[in-house]
Amino acid sequence: MQSDDRVLKELDQILAIELTAINQFFLHARIFKHWGLKQLNEREYHHSIEAMKQADQLIERILFLEGLPNLQRYNRIQIGENSADMLDCDLKLQEDAHRQLQQAIKTAETQHDFMTRALLNSHLSDNEAHIEWIQTQLSLMENMGLANYQQAML
Repeated sequence: MQSDDRVLKELDQILAIELTAINQFFLHARIFKHWGLKQLNEREYHHSIEAMKQADQLIERILFLEGLPNLQRYNRIQIGENSADMLDCDLKLQEDAHRQLQQAIKTAETQHDFMTRALLNSHLSDNEAHIEWIQTQLSLMENMGLANYQQAML
């Protein structure tokens, strides 16, 4: 099934964000593991795997729409110097993804590509849950202090 080029372009942009997220979240997970922050390691690793699954879904959809997914395009990976910085980098990435997903959903809607819209709505829901989790962690860090927060994540 051939699709409008605008939908394919939007899907490729979101794919670039997901490919970036896979690597950023995975590196953060391993840094947290190295620091002994087991709970943050597990959560970041889970987010990396989720980003991989979402990238897979996007690749499948692009191929179904007779496009060619661009797996060579990545956005800049942002790595912080401490737990708060790292989560803040993840928040920025997720907020960028949120804006891009909203735009892509609008494009799919105007092009009457309702299956792509449904897929992107699912990704948007996951994205919003991740944003909420990060914001909660940053709030806990602020209220508890970074040292107390990190101790709770051992």
